[in-house]
Amino acid sequence: MELLCCEVDPVRRAVRDRNLLQDDRVLQNLLTIEERYLPQCSYFKCVQKDIQPYMRRMVATWMLETSPLTAEKLCIYTDNSIKPQELLEWELVVLGKLKWNLAAVTPHDFIEHILRKLPQQREKLSLIRKHAQTFIALCATDFKFAMYPPSMIATGSVGAAICGLQQDEEVSSLTCDALTELLAKITNTDVDCLKACQEQIEAVLLNSLQQYRQDQRDGSKSEDELDQASTPTDVRDIDL
Repeated sequence: MELLCCEVDPVRRAVRDRNLLQDDRVLQNLLTIEERYLPQCSYFKCVQKDIQPYMRRMVATWMLETSPLTAEKLCIYTDNSIKPQELLEWELVVLGKLKWNLAAVTPHDFIEHILRKLPQQREKLSLIRKHAQTFIALCATDFKFAMYPPSMIATGSVGAAICGLQQDEEVSSLTCDALTELLAKITNTDVDCLKACQEQIEAVLLNSLQQYRQDQRDGSKSEDELDQASTPTDVRDIDL
């Protein structure tokens, strides 16, 4: 008897357009447009005075841990009282009322343009891209990076990814200093500012790893305490 295993199809993503990646005008347009989306000041001081940075970090971390809901699943939750197309249209109405621009430039928009200009081995690009995207996700949870332009966050993330991987295996023929200068040239970034941004990204990763290890130790300690509490005490071990 044969068993049929029905697996969900992976998410289909568009093929990278070489016409966009190989045209330097696209990168220059991104560098020009990104200035429009930078906050002029900290919104903790002028908009949300009761909200603290650690609260924002907590909510941002929760958002990374959740799985996105599809329109079809949301319609099922409403007992199919609405159609997916109606839900998507209402989303556009809400976005229009809130005046939210979902086409803002993000650090992810620069990753492919930066990697294409680096003298990297093709088989190493996938690993570098994955690590850089992880750094970008960590930066999104920390408000100190909100004032940095997306291009600098992307460039610093790529630099931190390559320098970190370079400690275990050879992924680049350039030294860290030479790599930083090349990255700064690609995105027209000041070298010293880029180094400072990359150091902050590495510090955020270190703090995240330390917090994770601390949570792991606290979790194992609490489990040990529960095990000890549930173990019956031998009468002969009691000292009156």
